Amino acid sequence: MTSPSSVVVLGSTGSIGTQALDVIRRNPGRFRVAGLAAGGGRVDLLAAQALEFRPEIVAVAKASAAQDLQLAFYAEAKRRGYASGDYPIPKIVAGPEAVAEVAAWPCDTVLNGVTGALGLASTLAALDAGRTLALANKESLIVGGPLVKERARPGQIVPVDSEHSALAQCLRGGRADEVRRLVLTASGGPFRGRTRAELADVTPEQALNHPTWDMGPVVTINSATLVNKGLEVIEAHLLFDVPMDRIEVMVHPQSVIHSMVEFTDGSTIAQASPPDMRLPIALGMTWPDRVPDAAPGVDWTKAHTWELFPLDDEAFPAVALARRAGELGGTVPAVYNAANEECVEAFRAGRLPFLGIVDTIDRVVDEHVRGTGVPGAVTVEDVLEADAWARTRARELA
Repeated sequence: MTSPSSVVVLGSTGSIGTQALDVIRRNPGRFRVAGLAAGGGRVDLLAAQALEFRPEIVAVAKASAAQDLQLAFYAEAKRRGYASGDYPIPKIVAGPEAVAEVAAWPCDTVLNGVTGALGLASTLAALDAGRTLALANKESLIVGGPLVKERARPGQIVPVDSEHSALAQCLRGGRADEVRRLVLTASGGPFRGRTRAELADVTPEQALNHPTWDMGPVVTINSATLVNKGLEVIEAHLLFDVPMDRIEVMVHPQSVIHSMVEFTDGSTIAQASPPDMRLPIALGMTWPDRVPDAAPGVDWTKAHTWELFPLDDEAFPAVALARRAGELGGTVPAVYNAANEECVEAFRAGRLPFLGIVDTIDRVVDEHVRGTGVPGAVTVEDVLEADAWARTRARELA
């Protein structure tokens, strides 16, 4: 019998992290948790996870949360009736560098489920340490671009986004030179079919009411604006080395077909499964092998109707803007992402209308391109500088 695969879960208290731990919980002989990391906003849950999975190290990005985590850890142990010595106490690290420290911890696979550009340092740390990186934090690849790609060995990055996991599975069906185009599917979010004028008065509550997926607030609003799909187009380009003009987006409300690959002979291979992130998460932690019963399959005893529609670029211009950012390259994708994160916060706080999210991103990207040009090569410092500038400018405009 082979020993369990050791996994570090970054963002363990978030949507991806909790589902990853559910997969691990249901497959105790296959996985072992080596480390956990989270932002520090849910220390009670993090403490409970640490007691259940007994990692060697636990990190909180918020330095002030370290003592809270330790107290929560002892409180949870007492609640479970554990006597002192009944459980190992993990190493606790805290602060801005703590999550990246756990990303480099000895293990087989690092699952990066951190939200936003903050995941870049952890992605680079995991790659530099030689770990297999199960990447759910698309932003780190997008903003890091060439930085991430030049550090990654072939096959070291395994996509966890459902669309890119689907593409990776479909690409098994042919050689790279046989691929004509990639087709990413989008649920269309809660506002599918609305015109631009009909989106003017959208509220945060409406934008957070996703019809298919249960995700965190930032990703859910990104799905409503289709910024998420724009980011995924850039991600697909970087992961699979397919030119931007050969990556299409189709709206698929049922979210069962997760993406497709069209080959040069006219054949298209699609990956389909009910919308459940545990499937791509499990595959990301064991690639190229599968975890039996990671998630329920399609019920083939019932009738199904699966629809596909072209994307309305006028109502949802985020994908076209992302294509431009990805084609320009350099620090432009980092600016696109940073401006979006700030605009989403402004929208949630009531300072920016829904349509203002992408309109403001467009303006920030345009100012960046006109003001600084696009460097052919980027460093970590370039990315961080562009990210900081874009956030400041987006806050000024929001």
